[in-house]
Amino acid sequence: MLHSIDPKLKAIRDKVEAGERLSFDDGLLMYDPEVPVNDLGQLANLVRERINGNFGYYNINTHLNATNICVYRCVFCAFRSDLRSPKGYIMSDEQVLERGREAVENGCTEMHIVGGLHHQRKFDWYLNLIKLLHDHFPTLHLKGWTAVELNWFEFLTKQSTEWVLRQLLDAGLGSLPGGGAEIFHPEVRDQICEHKADGSNWLNIHRTAHRLGIKSNCTMLYGHVEKPLHRIDHLIRLRELQDETGGFQTFIPLAFHPENTGLSHIPKPSSLMDLRTMAISRLMLDNIPHIKAYWIMLGIGTAQTALSYGADDLDGTVRHELIYHDAGATTPEFLSVERIEHLIREAGREPVERDTLYRRVLRDPATPSQWTVGEQVPVGVGS
Repeated sequence: MLHSIDPKLKAIRDKVEAGERLSFDDGLLMYDPEVPVNDLGQLANLVRERINGNFGYYNINTHLNATNICVYRCVFCAFRSDLRSPKGYIMSDEQVLERGREAVENGCTEMHIVGGLHHQRKFDWYLNLIKLLHDHFPTLHLKGWTAVELNWFEFLTKQSTEWVLRQLLDAGLGSLPGGGAEIFHPEVRDQICEHKADGSNWLNIHRTAHRLGIKSNCTMLYGHVEKPLHRIDHLIRLRELQDETGGFQTFIPLAFHPENTGLSHIPKPSSLMDLRTMAISRLMLDNIPHIKAYWIMLGIGTAQTALSYGADDLDGTVRHELIYHDAGATTPEFLSVERIEHLIREAGREPVERDTLYRRVLRDPATPSQWTVGEQVPVGVGS
């Protein structure tokens, strides 16, 4: 039962209560600063509980950023480095294996693998990284390479997206992350990352992955030079591809961190903008089952609050994240399972550990580093 909300939202409330799809104009209206954020939160929470009940999901994961040397110079990125910069690095096979060993010993179910596009490394280096980890740690789900990286692999190999993905699948790839989407609209993309894969390429790469049975996530980077119309356009393009393929598992709205970037003059999005975007994302993306509040970027307090503004997932323990910390994120580089579960319970939700494919993870308290997969987590439990 909804409390009374702003009269401007009446038509949107009627659609949400009836389970009808919201339009582009509805999305723009919700970004009107005069529309109360709490009213949007009520509507988003209705949809969130209709899809995911009272569950708050998390996983035990680690990040691997094997190199920060990158051929691209995206103005919003603080992570990349030039080849000869003292900041630049590339991990050895031994370092990669040590990261995998640490992950397994700490009970991780997933490794999130992204990084720079090193112009002196051939595709085989990226491919071998997946194979090396999979051969040594076969229980670890490898969620690797954004569509931007896959587009670069196409360039390196002069082969199709499908060929590249099949090579990675054979090596042990499990799924794709959602990074590199930024903002699809060329008015924005040409300003912040003009040389890398454009919006159509990003969508086509995920379309191909979904056709091959590969699940993926999707993202939007907001709070820089884009306007509300660009955000809503972005969300609708994701929604249209999901209508076509059903391959997206989770949407993650990513708050821009300006420190140490070419856009350092832009203030970081406020917590109110974070919660507004979270709620709008849940309301517009009616066909994507999960919305993630990525605590690394949002901050722990805002991410926890987002569990009442449309989000149902806090991401996970997140060991060794570098990209957003280089851009000024002040959040911890790791959260314990106990802390995550406390945050979820404190928000009034029931914590559920899930794997990358949203199956329950079952652990023996006597040996928590050992785990098995249970049933698929419920979707549509409240409908």
